Amino acid sequence: MTDPVFLATAVEAVLRAGDVQMAHLGTDLQIEKKGRIDLVTEVDVAVERMFRAMIADRFPDHQVVAEELGGEEPVRVRHCWVFDPLDGTNNYAHGLPIFCSSLALQVDGVTEVAAVYDPSRRELFTATRGGGARLNGDPLAVSRIDTIIDSLLVTGFSYVVHEQGEMLVSLFAEFLGRAQAVRRLGSAALDLCYVAAGRFEGFWEQHLKPWDTAAGALIVQEAGGRVTGMDGKPFDPWLGHVVASNGYLHGALLETIGNWRARRPTSSQ
Repeated sequence: MTDPVFLATAVEAVLRAGDVQMAHLGTDLQIEKKGRIDLVTEVDVAVERMFRAMIADRFPDHQVVAEELGGEEPVRVRHCWVFDPLDGTNNYAHGLPIFCSSLALQVDGVTEVAAVYDPSRRELFTATRGGGARLNGDPLAVSRIDTIIDSLLVTGFSYVVHEQGEMLVSLFAEFLGRAQAVRRLGSAALDLCYVAAGRFEGFWEQHLKPWDTAAGALIVQEAGGRVTGMDGKPFDPWLGHVVASNGYLHGALLETIGNWRARRPTSSQ
């Protein structure tokens, strides 16, 4: 059974992150570039520093792997917190209120606790392994739609979009021709939570980082959904690709991706 102290810590951390995010939203932010279109704001860094200090104080033997100050360090200890201090930074930097903080606790490599907070909507998504998923304390459940033509899907374009735009748009178009509609919001963590909440039936994306998906994947699973890699193999947030669904559509989503790949030259996949 998951120690309730860990969930309480995760919730406190993302709520505090949300307070910082909202206090600075729409202000004259200090913004830097990590890549051509990959932004980092002073808020990303401030929130991560806050969280690292919290964990160092409460659980000094725990490790933190986070987006801005730690990178993808090898996991060295039993307990590892995987944290995105601001998922949807580009949205945030432009004043678009689609962003969140995302936090997962992995124990021996397995995600046991998850918390994702969207402060602009005051929506707190949480999950513990075997304990279900919740939105603001109420149980979450995926939708029951079982055909792609009746489904609302979501995806993301990673920071390699300028180099691999044709490939990403091609797969987007493949689903666009099969689904009721496809969206692109700019926050993988919220995309996953929205699958868990039944707002979307499915989500796929590649070229992701573990802090983008570790928390949201557990929330989907605990809401009754299914999460795998894009190859259909067991999901691993460290591998960088994901398909999440309500479960009813999962086979059809993987089949669509497989058929799309089969028609493309090997070098362009």
